[in-house]
Amino acid sequence: MKIVTRNQNPVIGDTIALKLYSRNSNNFADLYNIDHIDIMLENCPVECANDHNPNPIAAHKVDTLIQTIPGSEVKKCCTGIYDVNLVTSAPTYVVGNYHDVWYVQFTEQDVLSPFRQDFKLNPDLWVLSGTPVVYSFDFRFTPNRIRKGSKKHLVIQIIPNVPRATDLFKYYENIAISSELRINIELNCGQCVPQEADLRKVIDNERVFERDKVFSYYFIDTCDWECGIYDVWFEIDYAGSTDISPRQQFQLF
Repeated sequence: MKIVTRNQNPVIGDTIALKLYSRNSNNFADLYNIDHIDIMLENCPVECANDHNPNPIAAHKVDTLIQTIPGSEVKKCCTGIYDVNLVTSAPTYVVGNYHDVWYVQFTEQDVLSPFRQDFKLNPDLWVLSGTPVVYSFDFRFTPNRIRKGSKKHLVIQIIPNVPRATDLFKYYENIAISSELRINIELNCGQCVPQEADLRKVIDNERVFERDKVFSYYFIDTCDWECGIYDVWFEIDYAGSTDISPRQQFQLF
């Protein structure tokens, strides 16, 4: 069973990591209470088009309650960051658009307030081919200059390096979105002796969990890092292959 994020092209059977970020006056802050989460399926219009009514003007959409997750199952990752794993098993879950509606209290005196987020369950992405997966991916990230002591996200983009045939590009884009992404960061000190190599590595093949389509976000805290030039490179696994990016660099000053 694969664990993916809401925007990582989940399919039926995947476990989706649903997250909620809570901020107060621009700082992460804990909520007083998360009562429950309703998982709603966005339904078709009540008056669906048919032979007798091919163009229903009065059609409106209704949402169907699929599951309620009690607040006791929500995990607090750190201050103001919460997540819960949603298992999308058939036949309860079908292909379609969903909302996860979090019911929260900011303080003890507040009434429950709903906050809605969206995700989509996709059909299986079957592809038949007489040849193996042969193309590759390019990686970009920002920023490339960071002041020491900063705490921020690196923004990573995965770009399919394929001919611009629409179907082929879309296929590789889906690979980029659904594949596991890992990151390495190492202090570049020129011709170091081999014994020092492990000491220079500050991030060792760690998985990037924050994913949004072809973009990913990896949080770094540079307070204890040395100033200098850092090498950064990425890896993804797909279709029995591993793609390792060339080393790119950013400056910590």
